[in-house]
Amino acid sequence: VQLQASGGGLVEPGGSLRLSCAVSGFRGYDFYAIGWFRQAPGKEREGISCISLGGHRTYYSQSVKGRFSISKDSASNTVYLQMNSLNPDDTAVYYCAADNYHCDSTWTYREYSHRGQGTLVTVSS
Repeated sequence: VQLQASGGGLVEPGGSLRLSCAVSGFRGYDFYAIGWFRQAPGKEREGISCISLGGHRTYYSQSVKGRFSISKDSASNTVYLQMNSLNPDDTAVYYCAADNYHCDSTWTYREYSHRGQGTLVTVSS
């Protein structure tokens, strides 16, 4: 499974960004959940959001709930993370990941079966 994240950049506080994750090289049930985690300097890794393979279940960590939205386009095998109301605490490298366990609250801290390279998001004025 290959995961290619993109869409990071520099944004001012209160702004928005949309991250994309292109997924390839997988077969039907290579994973059951796909989503995002982030790593900020000096902080622990944090799984922030996931979506089930069928798209029926989503999870958001408390730190992003109500501001971020995850979605998937099965036709293009792409997962999106729409990030609104960004603040400096959201500054981190964001990674796309997939896992062979279902999407639930354990996404926040679990080890993922597959992960891609990161894309840097910087929130600063």
